[in-house]
Amino acid sequence: MAVPKQKQSHSRTTKRRAQHKISAPTYNACPQCHEPRLPHRVCPNCGTYAGRSVVAADPHAGHDHG
Repeated sequence: MAVPKQKQSHSRTTKRRAQHKISAPTYNACPQCHEPRLPHRVCPNCGTYAGRSVVAADPHAGHDHG
């Protein structure tokens, strides 16, 4: 098994970890209602996917009344 000869420095470790960041999710416009939605998912506003109605539209979609 390969074992490092030297301890990796803190500087080198943090330079590597600097690339481990979370990117913001991408949003696309729904082709039916033009509301933003995640790609490859049913639109929470109108309930369509791939040009056809899949689920009944949720009247409270997009509202956070927690």
